[in-house]
Amino acid sequence: MTTAPADKPALPAWAETVRRKYLGGETGMFVLYRNVFDEILYDGRQYDVIEFLSQVLLAGNKQHVIAYDPSEGLRAVGEDRTVAEPALRAMAEGGDPLAFIERRLSGGVHHAVIINYAGSVAPAGEENLLAQQDRMNAIRLHRWSQSQWLTGGDNIVFLLSESLAELNAKLVANPRIAAIEVPLPDAAERAAIIRHCDPDIDDPHVARLAEHSAGLRAVQIAQILRPRLDKGMDEAERRALVLSLLGDSANAAARADKLTAVTAGMEAQEIRNLINPEHPLPEHDDRDPYADVIELVHRRKREIIEKECAGLIEFVDARHGLDAVGGNEAIKAELLRVAEALKSGDRLRAPMGMLFVGPMGTGKTFVAKAFVKTSGLSAVTLKNFRSKWVGSTEANLEKVLGMVKALGPIILIIDEGDRSFGSQSEDGDGGTSSRVVARIKEFMSDTDNRGLVLFVLMTNRPDKLDIDIKRAGRLDVKIPFFYMDTREDVAAVLGALCRRYQLPIPEADLVASPVVEKLIGYSNADLEAVVLQALAVAQRDGVDAGWKHFEEAANDYLPSRDARMLEYMELLAVFECSRRSMLPAKYRDLPSVQLRDALAQIKRELHL
Repeated sequence: MTTAPADKPALPAWAETVRRKYLGGETGMFVLYRNVFDEILYDGRQYDVIEFLSQVLLAGNKQHVIAYDPSEGLRAVGEDRTVAEPALRAMAEGGDPLAFIERRLSGGVHHAVIINYAGSVAPAGEENLLAQQDRMNAIRLHRWSQSQWLTGGDNIVFLLSESLAELNAKLVANPRIAAIEVPLPDAAERAAIIRHCDPDIDDPHVARLAEHSAGLRAVQIAQILRPRLDKGMDEAERRALVLSLLGDSANAAARADKLTAVTAGMEAQEIRNLINPEHPLPEHDDRDPYADVIELVHRRKREIIEKECAGLIEFVDARHGLDAVGGNEAIKAELLRVAEALKSGDRLRAPMGMLFVGPMGTGKTFVAKAFVKTSGLSAVTLKNFRSKWVGSTEANLEKVLGMVKALGPIILIIDEGDRSFGSQSEDGDGGTSSRVVARIKEFMSDTDNRGLVLFVLMTNRPDKLDIDIKRAGRLDVKIPFFYMDTREDVAAVLGALCRRYQLPIPEADLVASPVVEKLIGYSNADLEAVVLQALAVAQRDGVDAGWKHFEEAANDYLPSRDARMLEYMELLAVFECSRRSMLPAKYRDLPSVQLRDALAQIKRELHL
């Protein structure tokens, strides 16, 4: 294994790490994980990982390269495959593949072995629950790492797995086995793939496409940009359909040419779904033929990633910005500062994470989505990644974190964070909860993620969160949300709601109305319910909604509340707040001792 020749491109960073560790004598056994089923663009050609290892990284250095796949068995790959393949299959037939490989490694030199789907060969799990063969495979592979014939005979072994959590713990924890991540393509690699698929594309469009394709594998980018050969509508039919969808928009003919090329192989309905004039991107420009390609990449990326993550994450669609948020001026000012830092790329000013805390119905979720819209960044919500199967929870979490990092800069929103990351009993879960929380803590405090992955965690019970997850360096900014406690604040929230739902009541009239006085202390959700009820009353009367309908709804509405519990949640928000300037006047100068005493008293009353 040598450095790439001078006339060849540099090796990918992960491959260079393998080369350095192997030549330095650190190890002869590697676990390659994460993006191991992608294609690698190298020197103008795309290779799958096994081809890249055998034909590029190991080329001219190993006499025999053996690949083992549990579904296919053994095969020879690399330069000698035509001679070795028949003999290899004949020798391995009916026997134990790993035993056969061990005989080859221990009896020869300059061999390489690539084991695909290694998690199926030596799976994770409780030792006493694993099948006998799985336990023996793990022991055998562990023994290989310690054998003299592995490194002494200039032999090398690769184990390929999408997740380290799928592999037996004996292998993952073994210091003689190096685990190296094969990452998703970075911006420069995505740009190279885009140029490879479309040599005529100019640099500005390469940069924009590379930005919008973040989080996609190389093979997925190629599938979107390169015409497919499977059957579908012919070119003339596709162009006619595309033109009909574009209508009389500017530059339709040039745009149709690009879209006709990238939609090769698609059916009519698929093209209609992708070329949807009702949902353009904010940057969409009818004069730019590549704008449609960027939009197509954007939509296909969302579909692919949500499908790959199998319900573990979901992209956030934000329709309103912070200008649609009523009241909460201190909160909006803080979030605008953070949004500006993220948009400008000023990573040092960006927090690692933010905690939105306060009673239910105070608008935490709406403000989080409005912040996403204002920041201009993509955002995803973390769904339930816990599983009842051994190892699946950890594997799910690693998949989510790996995808989120590849998508950066991005906002990761976690609602009801106390349920996902709260202190949980380990009775019956084999320590899964503690491992999950520890991994999340590690990811949240990784300073390489500052400005690239922003956690926004929301909860009304921060006392249930693991205390260490709330420290500075993980959740730097803690923003409290409260029910509106002045007529002006209530009027500001109602004014924003009236504008959103097109109820023609000026904010100045709301401030002056005694009806609004009755709504002080209502949650934002209650105030929204009043506005919606006013619209329903007007619809019942068959007239346009107006002031009298609002008054009737406000007088008729009864909020549902547990006053003591809500007070407890409000005091928790005060306790967690990171800046006094974001607190209401009645809490701003509250002594810490008095706050703790009040919390303790309510906690005793509620038996918490």
